Amino acid sequence: MMDFTNGLRSLLLLSLTLPAANIAADSIAGTNGPIEITPLLHSSVQLEYEGMVIQVDPWDRLGLVGAKPADLILATDDVGHHLDPEAIAKLRKPGTPVVITASGKAKLEDGIVIKNGEMIKVAGITVEAVAAYDIIQGEPSHPKGDANGYVVTLGGKRFYFAGVTECVDEVKALENIDVVFFAMNVPLGRMTPAATAECARILKPDLVYPYHYDQVYTRKLRNPDFEGTAQLPDGLSVAQSLERLAEELQGSGIEVKLGEFYPPLD
Repeated sequence: MMDFTNGLRSLLLLSLTLPAANIAADSIAGTNGPIEITPLLHSSVQLEYEGMVIQVDPWDRLGLVGAKPADLILATDDVGHHLDPEAIAKLRKPGTPVVITASGKAKLEDGIVIKNGEMIKVAGITVEAVAAYDIIQGEPSHPKGDANGYVVTLGGKRFYFAGVTECVDEVKALENIDVVFFAMNVPLGRMTPAATAECARILKPDLVYPYHYDQVYTRKLRNPDFEGTAQLPDGLSVAQSLERLAEELQGSGIEVKLGEFYPPLD
């Protein structure tokens, strides 16, 4: 387990000093070489392996800094920070397939719809759609069947991008997952640090990335005059929630990875 507190402090310091164009990527071993994992923004992630680039939920709110042209694009839902047609248009190579939910057809007519529980092979990559929905009801609502998580097999590793979901039965049933991206701190106490850690312990990945966890930041992206604060369970700040997740997973053998999903806005 990493020294999470020192890692968090280093990340926060880095976010204040790192030039915007210098995007950090993590690397894990794939079958034929490294797989690069680049957190971009909120729930946007880039995977790169042997010249193949996969973009998950690309969002053109800060200029797509660090994003490369994609051979495959995945969108977990139909709302703007998951399915952004402008971002897709900028990153899409000629012929690049875009995998979407059925509700995304209104925004992207040539998207490839995949339903919960389906598996397809597209651009040479196996993609499995996993149900993503709420157990605790309330607004904003994420009904069953509307959104997907995705399991992507790349370089011999299985990556799970949960999208916005709680730890539902379909998630618990996943097997042989190496790297997980979990949305945390979603509204109404869904996927708290404790719930996120519990779900990670069920899946037993090597690495877990919390993402989609700073809702105030995204509101400020849309409205620079927004002055609200996060109201997280137990009175935690966003930074404290990340520390709590690491504490919950101590001794599990699962490494918590912090990505630079929220670059400074000033």
